[in-house]
Amino acid sequence: MLSFWTGLASNIIGITVLVYFVYFRRHFRRDLVLAYIALSMGIFAVTLLLSGSGAGMGLGLGLFGILSIIRLRSDTLTQEEVAYYFISLAIGLVNGLHPDPAWLAPSATAALVLVMFLADHPSFAPRTERQTVTLEKAYPKKPELQAALEELLDAKVLRTVVVELDMVRDLTIVDVRFRTNAASGRQIG
Repeated sequence: MLSFWTGLASNIIGITVLVYFVYFRRHFRRDLVLAYIALSMGIFAVTLLLSGSGAGMGLGLGLFGILSIIRLRSDTLTQEEVAYYFISLAIGLVNGLHPDPAWLAPSATAALVLVMFLADHPSFAPRTERQTVTLEKAYPKKPELQAALEELLDAKVLRTVVVELDMVRDLTIVDVRFRTNAASGRQIG
């Protein structure tokens, strides 16, 4: 019984710290705060109930996998938000299983929150960004495209992936990864 209460407390504290003190302060999407909390608590409850029943854990996790895929396809999420989605799922799962010894679930939860805090920290590559840019000119040659993007963004282009090159409409759509110039202080985003 102690491991249940420890798992419940660990789930509530872990998801609260992750969502309110890490995610929301960096990404500012209130709608996903609710989604992450509901996901973690829902996974916790279902995992807890399935671990004590005759139904297999595989069935329950499979159902949540299907729900996760539906949720991920229903709205546009950034890769960072998808990462938080899966960590929320993992926190609920780890705590719902409430493994023995009792300190294991809180330790795993703390480790997951710490990993996200560090991996998504603003000081990690602070000037490196990604955007999809539409240019009103067709650039079939990579050096010309790179020069145009560097001038437009006032940044050092690190990588480009041409999404569409339309010679008829004189248009280039490109996914660009770039590093903003420190002197410009300009933040694209």
